[in-house]
Amino acid sequence: MLQAMVHGASRPQINRGRLAFAVLLTIAGIAAAAATPYIPGHDDEVLARLPAGATHTSVPIRQQAGARLDVALPLAQYYISQARATGDLRFLGYAEAVLKRWSRQSPPNPDVLVLEATILQSRHAFDAALGELDEALRARPDDAQAWLTRSTVLRVLGRYGEAATACEQFARRADAGVSLICEQSIQGLAGHLETAYATLAALSTQGMLDPERAWRDSELGEMAVRLGRAPDAEHWFLNALARSPHDFYVRAALADLLLRQHRSAEVLALLQGQESIEPLLLRLAIAQKQQSDPGLARSAELLQTAFATEAERGEPVHRREQARFLLEVQDRPQDALTVALANWAVQREPDDALVLVNAARAAGAPARAEPALEFARAQGLRDVRLAAATGAHS
Repeated sequence: MLQAMVHGASRPQINRGRLAFAVLLTIAGIAAAAATPYIPGHDDEVLARLPAGATHTSVPIRQQAGARLDVALPLAQYYISQARATGDLRFLGYAEAVLKRWSRQSPPNPDVLVLEATILQSRHAFDAALGELDEALRARPDDAQAWLTRSTVLRVLGRYGEAATACEQFARRADAGVSLICEQSIQGLAGHLETAYATLAALSTQGMLDPERAWRDSELGEMAVRLGRAPDAEHWFLNALARSPHDFYVRAALADLLLRQHRSAEVLALLQGQESIEPLLLRLAIAQKQQSDPGLARSAELLQTAFATEAERGEPVHRREQARFLLEVQDRPQDALTVALANWAVQREPDDALVLVNAARAAGAPARAEPALEFARAQGLRDVRLAAATGAHS
């Protein structure tokens, strides 16, 4: 951790999310044996001592990060975690600045490459992220962190066969229980949902760290959603939040589950104080609309501003949320369909397929969602929500 001389601090944790958990392996201390010394083994380990009053943004720490890789790497990780926790993409820029000097070295350090890949995937620059990971793995083929991150990116792209291969490589270099989560999360998307769910539900969490248990529980929650087992999904999501309360990805998934059950008042309570994170603000706005809450006007204004700012920066990383906003809050199905199609061209998770199907149907053009439905058929993707949206049998 980064610690001032007079004050203790907890080791910063990176929230689990579809694009966030890949960094967790390094923080949890289960990376490959070749990992560099900056990886903390426990919360009390001190990586650098700073003058009293120094903070992660102060000149001394930034100077140390420029001179010492063992300070630059955890500082960059911290900034990435802040981007996850707050939804503020400026933290990704801070992380890039910290790594800038080290990324110019030849040959580049594999740890730097993996963190740069994490930043790129956070910006939905998935091909570029894979390129960084390929370079890292050429330099260090036994890098478990890189294999896990690669699996995460490929999963978002819907390239499940390649993602499974990356999980297999990860499994050769990591704890068996954590490896099983990686492997079964892919199997659950690729035609083996029931088996994957049962396998993960039976997995013992004894000895696992809280972030790893939260990952397992959140995967089970997602699988239960796709199986149509709402009470089970709620149980798993609540378990995950108990172990990782700042994980906005799980909080959003739970909010969606409650919204589908018309429990919008509970969503307002669940998301209170979370307005700075766009995915959560979207769910809040949907709940406010269902409740005829006067706060909707402000939430809608904030979302419109956020989407416009992302477009200006050339980083439309929340297209899925924008499509849902246009469809479920503003009742603009044609515009929602345009954005949903653009989103599907970039990423292909079950929720991306669902928003495209819903937008296409609302726009009176259900055939426009055929690419997502064909993808689901080809992959063996089972999801009762898609079945209900298309009038098909699960």
